[in-house]
Amino acid sequence: MKAPIITAMAVAAGLAFSFSAMAQTLSLSKQEYEDGVKRIESEHSSDKKACRPLSGNTSDICMAEANGKQKVARANLEARDKNTRKAHYDARLAGINANYAVARERCDDKAGNNKDVCMKEAKAARISARADAKAQMKSNKAYRDANDKSTEARQEAREKSADARHDADVDKRGVRYVVAKEKCDALAGDVQAKCIDDAKARYGMK
Repeated sequence: MKAPIITAMAVAAGLAFSFSAMAQTLSLSKQEYEDGVKRIESEHSSDKKACRPLSGNTSDICMAEANGKQKVARANLEARDKNTRKAHYDARLAGINANYAVARERCDDKAGNNKDVCMKEAKAARISARADAKAQMKSNKAYRDANDKSTEARQEAREKSADARHDADVDKRGVRYVVAKEKCDALAGDVQAKCIDDAKARYGMK
């Protein structure tokens, strides 16, 4: 299946989003861009064709992987062409969303509370990854704005970066609590109540 390809591309998108990687990336020529689009669409067509013999949820997963691979590739191409922080951020989001789409389809193979937990975990992973991407973008912007400025400006950039990371951690704790609470729903009575209390304590919920 194509899941490892999407995961690898999502990681690549995240790496391309970093300041140093972006600074080393050159914009594409018009011909390079057009060739890239043609290559992506050709691969997408081949990937969809490979899904045709499949059926049921296996087919749905295959198509989610094929479409995710295409979207990530297009986003990475746009990032290389535009060479902006926003474009690289969008490429990272494309990878995150592609992984989520596949994970959601895989959850359809489950049932009952197992499926509910699977869906919550998929959503939590997406929210956590997006929180990290947003924090990294804010941090990069703060350091860029402070570049070649005073020590005070650089200290302010460090503080903004720390604040961004803190906000991301808060978001991530919240979604992890939602997953833990969903798992508690499979229990009952005092055991369920203790499970929820433990989850609240673990993730700092009131």
